[in-house]
Amino acid sequence: MEYIENIDTKNKKVILRLDLNVTIKNGEIMDDTKIVKSIPTIKYLLNNGCNILIMSHLGKVKSLEDQMQNSLKPVKEVLSKLLEQEVVFVSNTRDPELKNILANNRLVLLENTRFEDYPGKLESGCDEELSKYWASLGEVFINDAFGTTHRRHASNYGISKYLPSAYGFLIKQELDGLDPIVNNINRPFAVIMGGAKVDDKIALIKTLVKECDYLLVGGGIANTFVKAEGKEIGNSLYSADYVEEVKELVSIYKEKINTPIDVVVNDNDQIKTINIEDITDSCTIYDIGPKTVEKYIEILKNSNTIFMNGTMGMYEDENYRAGTELLLRGLTDIKANKVAGGGDAVAAVKKLQYEDAFDFLSTGGGASLEYIADKEINCFKD
Repeated sequence: MEYIENIDTKNKKVILRLDLNVTIKNGEIMDDTKIVKSIPTIKYLLNNGCNILIMSHLGKVKSLEDQMQNSLKPVKEVLSKLLEQEVVFVSNTRDPELKNILANNRLVLLENTRFEDYPGKLESGCDEELSKYWASLGEVFINDAFGTTHRRHASNYGISKYLPSAYGFLIKQELDGLDPIVNNINRPFAVIMGGAKVDDKIALIKTLVKECDYLLVGGGIANTFVKAEGKEIGNSLYSADYVEEVKELVSIYKEKINTPIDVVVNDNDQIKTINIEDITDSCTIYDIGPKTVEKYIEILKNSNTIFMNGTMGMYEDENYRAGTELLLRGLTDIKANKVAGGGDAVAAVKKLQYEDAFDFLSTGGGASLEYIADKEINCFKD
């Protein structure tokens, strides 16, 4: 797929796929970051004289109730304010007047594309008829929804099959920001891998453990690794179905893989820090301990590239925040190309106010992780 600046958009009717999947409570948008990040591409198209049909999903739609709770209408108000001009909202994803509306208005926002997922999953199933219909509304397709680039849906992959297509400024920003850990790695390369479960990240772990020089694990993922090493983890969360797979990785890459040497546990309602060898059946692990943080920081000091995905413990609870916070604090003094990707990692970095510790924060969530693992964008036309 072409880059937006390398395709003719002058005075065209443009279908613009954005990621406006924001959290809305009682009609109020809780965080407008995704909307703000979409503005440069919109302004570029406006400056080129385009009439723009903006499309996005919001939440998951499996029922009429979901439709009522996941309308994009509140986003229309924020977009109008940020762009300082009126955005026309169309509440029907197949409004018979859509072509006329787009012909007579510079900015049009279509209702949640996932309304087409009830009852037939036409959007997420990349229905051909729906893809062709949406494509028929424009002359050019621009995809700037990095957060959905790992999905082949009608509103991204489907449309791209039938129109001249390009990606926008946000996707370019993401690809450029992730490039140091995908294509141009300056070694030694360290990966900090955390989060709750191995299940959703096994493909990423298998890719990165081959590519990296050091793999530092924390969170619930570390519990599975510790279990695979034959050590006790008490009542702690782990991925039982993946222990044998992880055991094989530990065997092959034992020189690269680093697991916690001490942890913070809840032991019969008592919170304490203990060595990993001292875990008993009554313990539940919730965070890595200070010795582990110190060990990990020493490894990271010797790295030129660092990628962080996930957190070291249940950082949302102040009792189990120290592992993640101390590691982030240590990263601020390390001179390396530092990238954080995946929802939990970026959320923790922002919550604990360590944005300045990183060269790039990827907001793509699952899309970031699949791009790192596959080294390709799945929603682009073959």
